[in-house]
Amino acid sequence: MIEMRELIKTAGLELSVEIIQRQKVIEPKTYIGSGKVEEARKLMDENDCCTIIFDAELSPGQQKSLENIFNKEKLENDFLGSEQEIKVIDRTALILDIFAQHAKTREGKLQVDLAMHEYRKPRLTKMWTHLERQGGSGAGGVGLRGMGESQLEIDKRLIRDRILVLKKKIDNVQKQRTIHRRGRKRTGLPLLSLVGYTNAGKSSVLNALTKAGVMAESMLFATLDPTTRKVKLPGESAHPEFLLTDTVGFIQKLPTGLVAAFRATLEEVEEADVLVHVIDVANPAWEKQERAVLAVLSDMGVADKPIVRVLNKIDLLSEEDAEYLKYEAAFADKTVAVSALFGEGMDDFVEAVEESLNDMLVDIELVIPYSKGQDLSVIHEQGVIETIDYRPDGTYVLGKVPPSTASRLEKP
Repeated sequence: MIEMRELIKTAGLELSVEIIQRQKVIEPKTYIGSGKVEEARKLMDENDCCTIIFDAELSPGQQKSLENIFNKEKLENDFLGSEQEIKVIDRTALILDIFAQHAKTREGKLQVDLAMHEYRKPRLTKMWTHLERQGGSGAGGVGLRGMGESQLEIDKRLIRDRILVLKKKIDNVQKQRTIHRRGRKRTGLPLLSLVGYTNAGKSSVLNALTKAGVMAESMLFATLDPTTRKVKLPGESAHPEFLLTDTVGFIQKLPTGLVAAFRATLEEVEEADVLVHVIDVANPAWEKQERAVLAVLSDMGVADKPIVRVLNKIDLLSEEDAEYLKYEAAFADKTVAVSALFGEGMDDFVEAVEESLNDMLVDIELVIPYSKGQDLSVIHEQGVIETIDYRPDGTYVLGKVPPSTASRLEKP
């Protein structure tokens, strides 16, 4: 329930009362049992609530049945306006509302718009039941449908058309993103992707390294659109520059209809050379959240990528707990304990990133013609030169570079 409270808060709603039911069998018509439905109805009347939110995915039929029950008296008296209606919202609708508030890029807005239309499509019927009651079976004349049904058919067609338009626009945007990604690859710079549970502090890590000014708020889904920045490390480094992408946070029980809205993030993660897994250790359920993220990465087939584990928000822990995590991190592989907000531990993070990038370098041994001096500059910028010798036929170089750079340099 802790996560649901955060979702409600992020959506800008005020929580009045909570109801919990532990059930082994889901009621086909109302999801919860009839006794719990009646309890909820009474509590809503007593607390003057206008919305009931389920921490689950409701079918269109379940949502309609529940709204009919909660609005029974008003329906019977034909006294039901949008301001008086008690609304039933499920987890999908709540997250969609949050997405709509936070999407900033064109693709993000298109994906949310598409997800909303896909969600509304099977739920249109309930919007026109009052018109069907008013119009009756003969309202449209002999051989014609009633007013409500006619309007329903029109709306279904409009939604279908809108979905087709949105899919076409999204496809065009994704083609552009593919072109941008190819251009990024041609730079030869390593790509790191920040992954983690929502509100783990990924944007704060990005800001700490780049001063990018990416919105870093303490709320769920503060970041919806992938943001990529170039990171320049201070001092001498084998990897003076790399690209770092901030992605949308994962969440447990992500509604199936919203998976497509994460497509941009999933593609960034798949393309990354190294994953930076940011974990909010101030959250009591952080170990459970870590396992949830790893499960998603495994499902995506990227769990074998190099991972730097960042135990973030140690500033919110007691001094004793923070010191214990620092001690644990010191003996764990590529794990650091940090406070991205205050910059504590970020030097250790940079070292862990460099170590991961070094691990992915491949050996090269080349003689670079003097006419291709730019290739030598590329090796300086993106790799490590261990031996260099200026010979009559060119510059002999023994060193290490990223695999993509090695492939490009070794082409005749």
